[in-house]
Amino acid sequence: MSACRTNDCLRRHSLPSAYPELPRLTLRYFSRVCESLRNVLINPNECHLLTSPSSSKQVRTAVLLLNLGTPQAPTPRAVRRYLAEFLSDRRVIEIPQLIWQIILRLLILPFRARQSAAKYASVWLAEGSPLLVYTQAQTEALKKRLKVTDPQLLVEFAMRYDAPAISTVLAKLKAAGAERILFVPLYPQYSATTTASAFDAVFAALQKMREQPAIRTIKDYADFPPYIAALSAQVQSYWAAHGRPDFASGERLLLSFHGLPQRMVELGDPYQAQCQLTANLLAQALGLTEDECQLTFQSRFGPARWLTPYTEPTLKALGAAGVRRVDVFCPGFTADCLETLEEMGMQARETFLHAGGSEYHLIPCVNTAPAFIDCLVELIMLNLVGWGAVPLNTQSLQ
Repeated sequence: MSACRTNDCLRRHSLPSAYPELPRLTLRYFSRVCESLRNVLINPNECHLLTSPSSSKQVRTAVLLLNLGTPQAPTPRAVRRYLAEFLSDRRVIEIPQLIWQIILRLLILPFRARQSAAKYASVWLAEGSPLLVYTQAQTEALKKRLKVTDPQLLVEFAMRYDAPAISTVLAKLKAAGAERILFVPLYPQYSATTTASAFDAVFAALQKMREQPAIRTIKDYADFPPYIAALSAQVQSYWAAHGRPDFASGERLLLSFHGLPQRMVELGDPYQAQCQLTANLLAQALGLTEDECQLTFQSRFGPARWLTPYTEPTLKALGAAGVRRVDVFCPGFTADCLETLEEMGMQARETFLHAGGSEYHLIPCVNTAPAFIDCLVELIMLNLVGWGAVPLNTQSLQ
């Protein structure tokens, strides 16, 4: 990695800066941090363990992956419990809670829980929920890759809703001796409804700790080059096995991102812009034009206006227009789940074929693809610089 790119990445992911008004003792300690960081950048094969000025004990570092969550079983009862927590999040539903809870408890949960349970059952794996299974596999892959550099580095995952809860896993990491924790949302594009909500749960858990760990958070990585490379590799790998659409004849690649109410974007949520950024960079990596590679939004909920164009009406229009083949890829989902396997894999397929299309391909999410694990490793390493957990040299982790 070039020095220029390294400096840019460090700025991009918010490493600390010095403040001249800090007390002299704090500045002296901060100078030690900067010196250690300088040594890591100059000699990436050395790891300098930082300690408190008043302590010489070894400090363990942890990486905590954060994902949305899933019901514990494909049953109405389990789904209702999950949906009640998810749809009660004020980051997700921005309606006065007194009014919303009446609507949720009386009009939504009694019916939606049973309907959603049937959908979960249609994609449930022998090992459990797809989202849980793939997130566990991603965590295990990261452990194997990172332990070669620091066997003491802890790597775990937690879910924003249901289990394993963020507060529970944080307590587990603290009990294992973690004094520094890097939080890595598995949402490449930032939204208040996902990333911010996960961080809310993190900070709520930290509020209950008398001795808190040092923490770092990763806000987003929508334009992170290894992430774009992983997306491109996933699409190219699928095409190598199943053939490439005939773009000259009008066949398309749809990049379907999870939707968001338009009002949230108008209030300042950067999600739409980051989805567009990812889509543009992926199209460039694949050598496709805007017509050949189209951005859409799925999973609309409720009567409010959401981000457009919507995925399902787009598929219906393409089928009716005589487009023979459509490939669909969901770059914003880092693990296959209900929204990709059932909504895109079943409902959307039926919509396109019923409208007149002939061939529908759903490209799997990155899941545990080697290129995506590479992306996570590099993202984590960049954000652990100065904590002495891993070197900046990615070659030692391959």
